[in-house]
Amino acid sequence: MATPTINDWLTLAPRAAALGTGQQYHIFISYRSVNRLWALHLYDVLTQLGYKVFLDQFVLPAGGALASSLGQALGASGAATMIWSSSFADSNWCLDEYNALMARRNDDAAFRFVIVTVDGTKVPGLAAGSIRVDFSTDRDGPAGSNLLRLLYGLNGNPLPPEAVRFAAAFDDQFLAARNRIKTARDLGNKQRLAELASSTDLVWQTSPALGCQAAEALIDLADNDAALVILDALQSKFPQALRPKQLQGLALARAGRYDDAAEVLGQLYNAGEADPETIGLYARTWMDRYNLTKRPEHLRRSRDLYLDAFERSKDSYNGINAATKSLLLGEREQSAGLAARVQAIVGTAAKSNDYWGTATIGEVQLLQSNFDAAASLYQQAVSMDTEGHGAHRTTCQQAVRILDALAAPADVRTKVLAAFDHEGCRAS
Repeated sequence: MATPTINDWLTLAPRAAALGTGQQYHIFISYRSVNRLWALHLYDVLTQLGYKVFLDQFVLPAGGALASSLGQALGASGAATMIWSSSFADSNWCLDEYNALMARRNDDAAFRFVIVTVDGTKVPGLAAGSIRVDFSTDRDGPAGSNLLRLLYGLNGNPLPPEAVRFAAAFDDQFLAARNRIKTARDLGNKQRLAELASSTDLVWQTSPALGCQAAEALIDLADNDAALVILDALQSKFPQALRPKQLQGLALARAGRYDDAAEVLGQLYNAGEADPETIGLYARTWMDRYNLTKRPEHLRRSRDLYLDAFERSKDSYNGINAATKSLLLGEREQSAGLAARVQAIVGTAAKSNDYWGTATIGEVQLLQSNFDAAASLYQQAVSMDTEGHGAHRTTCQQAVRILDALAAPADVRTKVLAAFDHEGCRAS
């Protein structure tokens, strides 16, 4: 099949049929609040294709009886999709809603029910036997071949042969584009990344995923201004997508525009975005504020946010930052405990071809005053990613803070920071 186009997508995407007797909605969307933006993006796609969609925030009146209204809407829907994530699995309310969906399917053989996974979380128990589509590579919303699979599943049909061919061509094009981004990133080719992000190919137009990957690569290469150009364009095209906003906050912070970064990420956080990535990036802005003001309450706010994100997800990035901020607050016992918990997650050996994974393990060792191990791990991390200057600077600055807090002697400082000599980053 030739390179897929927007017209191919519009031709192959199944349109809504007439509503059945007693039906008010074609599709009922069940989701957790932290996945709201993803659900809104799906809502937009479905309504553009003519589907009547139940999404609570658009339909339920303020102050209404939530449980009874949801039950009525489910009973009046011909199909449903459940957006399943780790946050969903942790919610008793959402599990009750899952049971209601299963009961509806068991009572009506014509009712279609498709589970969507968005963060790689395994679907437990009876849900594992349900039809599901894995969107873990489409974090900011459904697009491309996976969206086609979802749409056909909601209509109770398998993908037709022409859609299978389209899906295969789309996936091949997406993989090729992703490999081009990775190659340009590995070579430090900033101009090539900007060129790729301007592509008009379908895989770049139906989802912000590839554009975000190109922008993130430019941030790693310390070209934050070029990344912000890409991210501004993505937000115009995909205004409800989360990842472009997160990366915008990171790029602004890396560029030293701390107030702008805090505004972008603070708005996300205060709007209810409680995923570990958003919380962790927002925590960074409080650390940036502390570096300017030296006010301990700003440092404590940063630590508390990192700790909240770590307790929610057991994510090593947030855990190691919580440990380091605890050390800077003079809370050595808590810092050591958090470092030990992170070590239990990441281990002590370098992660092959993983800069941040290896640098994190180095930081764990540094917090525990294992200076030789930390120095070796930092050297290995830099060797894995020789062009990642933005990442190198961030890691070195963190190491400097830890060395200062530990009052490490001059020879230890020199040894630990040797991996970052090319960045001119030295302990105070």
